[in-house]
Amino acid sequence: MILLGERTALNAITRVSSIATRTRKAIEISRSVEDFRGTIAATRKTTPGFRLMEKYGVLVGGGDMHRFCLSSMVMLKDNHCKSTGSITKAVETARSVCGMYQKIEVECSTVEEAEEALNVGADVVMLDNFTPEQLAADAAYLKMRFPNCLIEGSGGITIDSLRSFCVPGVDVLSMGSLIQGVPYVDISLKLQ
Repeated sequence: MILLGERTALNAITRVSSIATRTRKAIEISRSVEDFRGTIAATRKTTPGFRLMEKYGVLVGGGDMHRFCLSSMVMLKDNHCKSTGSITKAVETARSVCGMYQKIEVECSTVEEAEEALNVGADVVMLDNFTPEQLAADAAYLKMRFPNCLIEGSGGITIDSLRSFCVPGVDVLSMGSLIQGVPYVDISLKLQ
């Protein structure tokens, strides 16, 4: 009976273990940066049908799931903001629907977009595809203007580039690379 499920079980264990291993490495890198106090999180970029296992791997590795599903937090991306006409209108509409207890995050490609989002009541701004230098400067500026806001850095952050993104003022670094393209650890089953 064990042999009937061997490959499926090994594939699942290998996938989760690989993600946990990659996440642990990211956590260790981030903790080695003296002035960085932020969290390492996954993104929603998961394999269809495997979200629960893959997000579990991130948790086991010490990372944060970010959002488990679409209902975990409102995230307004560029298309949402364009479809309503502005960041301001998108945040106001989301707040009127979800109320004051649901967090709203806005994906921003400039510091001006982040300011607009925070001015209208967004809880989190995601500074997307910023260089490490831009992220450091803009996070410092936004924290000075909006001390209670949460700032997330995202977009193309890999294990190799992670250290340069670990800058003061950033509360969360989200990495699709915690789950996507992770090298597999070697796990096997040997009967005695």
